[in-house]
Amino acid sequence: FNRQEVSNKITPLMNVVSGKSTLTAVEGILIEANAPDSCTFTAFDLEKGIKITLEAEVLEQGAYIINAQKFNQTLKVMDGDEITLTVDSKLTATFECGKSSHKTGALKAEEFPEIPDLKTEKGFVVKESTLKLMFSKVSYAMGINEPRPVLNGCFVRTEEGNINIVACDGFKLAVCSYGAELKKLEDSERGVEYSFIVPVKSVNEIIKLLSDNEDDEVTVYMSHKNMVVVFDDLIFFTRLINGEYVDYNRIIIKNHKIEVKTEKSRIIAALEKASLITEERIAGSVRSHVRIEVVGDIMKVSAVSTAGSIYDEFPIEHDGDDLSIAFNNRFLIDSIRACRSKTIKISMSSPLMSINVEPYDDEEGSELFMLLPVRTRD
Repeated sequence: FNRQEVSNKITPLMNVVSGKSTLTAVEGILIEANAPDSCTFTAFDLEKGIKITLEAEVLEQGAYIINAQKFNQTLKVMDGDEITLTVDSKLTATFECGKSSHKTGALKAEEFPEIPDLKTEKGFVVKESTLKLMFSKVSYAMGINEPRPVLNGCFVRTEEGNINIVACDGFKLAVCSYGAELKKLEDSERGVEYSFIVPVKSVNEIIKLLSDNEDDEVTVYMSHKNMVVVFDDLIFFTRLINGEYVDYNRIIIKNHKIEVKTEKSRIIAALEKASLITEERIAGSVRSHVRIEVVGDIMKVSAVSTAGSIYDEFPIEHDGDDLSIAFNNRFLIDSIRACRSKTIKISMSSPLMSINVEPYDDEEGSELFMLLPVRTRD
């Protein structure tokens, strides 16, 4: 096979290979040579996996496991374009390229963990750009190591003409609902109505694999425990989180007393200045919060820590009482940055109640980003 082509294509595989496992096989890539001209490479860490198919000249069919790191490093250090890989009866894998060769150990294919069915009768076809946009918007709000397992990922609900994706942890909530053309699978009687929870690490990998091209589509196959996303020459599969997702609509406050309209770029600029203080990593210092004060038609942004202090203010449109409220600065920046429109609406009620951040002009779809404030002594 072509050394450079395989080296480029296996990059996604390296992201799903298990680095530390009691099962040696999951630290490797299952390589299957299929006569006459194709080779499949599969990596699976027992939660998520990737399978790619590449062109190769198959001299003899076979399937073996080779350590992923050694395989990747060998491809990088070898000279020449064409590599021949052979595995003998003693499980010795030999890479030959020009006059150079490298030998390493291999494992039998039977030791590779069983992967889920990669094709089912359930599923749908959707544009890659739509999925990528929605996952990217809400992924910052996913829980990590949350006590409630259902929060450690993204909740997805699909229905005719619409997709809802939600992420939530103990402090922030992101909800996106977009109109989308969902196609049924060919020869399938089943519709496109599904609900499932994709784990954190799998969401992050899916975002990397999806393209922004408006014309590209992916096929998503569903089963009770797994989801499979099929690209042209790559298949991504993941286990799903079992459980019922939180009733997020119930925790969103819909009747706030204070409303602020502001330019997204202006408030982010102020918060980025505050991050110089709130995210300063000085030995012994504690990250501080950012304080937002709404006074008349002015928003004041300030932060104080052992690293110093910062202050900024800018004009806004404001309905309701004045308010002083504090937040984790990074959470607030992420919530505002996720908004689609250039002008955003922030709805608030009190220093201890969550706020809603929404696009001011929300015609293309529904987005809402909720954030809890932090309690302060001052």
